[in-house]
Amino acid sequence: MITEQQYRRLMKEYRKGGRVGAAAMKAGIDRKTAARYLAQGHGPEERPARWWRTRDDPLVAIWPEAESWLSRAPEVETKALFEHLLATRPSEIDARAQRSFYRRVARWKRENGAPREVFFPQAREPGRSLQLDWTYANELNVEVGGESFPHLLCHAVLPYSNWEWAVPCRSESFLSLKAGLCGALWELGGVPKQLQTDQSSTATHPLRRAARERGFNPEYLELCRHVGIEPRTINRACPHENGDVESANGHLKRRLEAHLVLRGRRDFTREMDYAAFVAQVCRGANALRGQKVQEELAVLGALPESRYPEAEQVAVRVSSYSTARVKECAYSVPSQLIGAMVTALVTEGEVAFVHGGREVARYRRRRGKEPAIDYRHVIHSLMRKPGAFAGYLYREELFPGPVFRQAYDRLKQSEGDRADARYVRILGLAAEVGEVVVADALGHILREGELPHEDAVREKIQMSKEVSPRAALACFEPELHGYDELLEVAK
Repeated sequence: MITEQQYRRLMKEYRKGGRVGAAAMKAGIDRKTAARYLAQGHGPEERPARWWRTRDDPLVAIWPEAESWLSRAPEVETKALFEHLLATRPSEIDARAQRSFYRRVARWKRENGAPREVFFPQAREPGRSLQLDWTYANELNVEVGGESFPHLLCHAVLPYSNWEWAVPCRSESFLSLKAGLCGALWELGGVPKQLQTDQSSTATHPLRRAARERGFNPEYLELCRHVGIEPRTINRACPHENGDVESANGHLKRRLEAHLVLRGRRDFTREMDYAAFVAQVCRGANALRGQKVQEELAVLGALPESRYPEAEQVAVRVSSYSTARVKECAYSVPSQLIGAMVTALVTEGEVAFVHGGREVARYRRRRGKEPAIDYRHVIHSLMRKPGAFAGYLYREELFPGPVFRQAYDRLKQSEGDRADARYVRILGLAAEVGEVVVADALGHILREGELPHEDAVREKIQMSKEVSPRAALACFEPELHGYDELLEVAK
């Protein structure tokens, strides 16, 4: 038996060329079968059902028991039921009857099974709802700054027009929610009536697993009040209610994958460069949805006068280690602030510390409990107590570059325990004259096979200063008289 699609293709090709063989080949069916359908003049759906059997029923022995199981436990899987019957009644059923059994069970469920859940397609209203969700995007294999960049995309979609916006983020957090929502609204230029999310995110709901109902976070409600949007949520375990953005997640990642292939490489210098790439891809997709987007824009609410602050402010006290702990990570600040309260401005990508209205330190935000220590904040005390270097909890953070680690390893190999004090003095020199200058000098010393002592580094820096700069090249002044003579000859 052929499918209705094959029959339509057969009739189309036959009317076009009038040759049965060619039409049958293009429809993917046998020539005799094609000739029979052409002769009877109707497709397989119009063919009267056959009521007689052409062979013995292979399920006659086990079907009463199978029907009994289907009546008592309709949730049982067809495959599991067939395997059970094979194991318990192997002499009465053949494994080759599997497809017949599947068809019989499907027909029984259609005729006798319980009513199935019905999904009701909804009419989309312009400007009514914005759906927001997070999706993992590690499969894109993006690199930032030469390192792998595991990340998510905070993705917002307007169901009526499929307009979309996405922002790369590190976690499903309230910080990423603020960046994603505000980025989408200001790119769109208006505010829909409702913002729809699921119930699983702690960015929008407090984490109370025992509670039957989960209310919204106060911070999330404040954000919605600021932008003038009504927060809505879907029912538990019903992702299809957020189906537009759930479906668009896969389309967005496939689109990004295609543009990364066209770009020819997957590495970006900074996270903001990758975010700009994602924004460009979204704008290109949205340009194809112009007519419906215009209908949405006509009914959107006005944006607030200012964006909601995307940075979270955290007040922390600086410890005696000259560090301030934010989100379980230790960040160093100038030692003059030990004991003082500083304000940490935390975003998805950075942590900045402010004291007295002045920024005192800024770091790329670390993952987990990874510390961030600037050697310039602690070097003055460390030079007075170089013995503390060997057991310092954050010692690995005091190698600002590979060449500093190589220099320490060379000193350790040659001078043993005295290497700590010698390396600390080199680090102090880097704080004094500049990290790049000292790194360049260390590179020369190590390539020459010498020990990187402080005096040797100072000498190498001084020598580089005394090297006279190369003589500047004289400006090229073309002689035009020769060209004039050539033109005269040509005349």
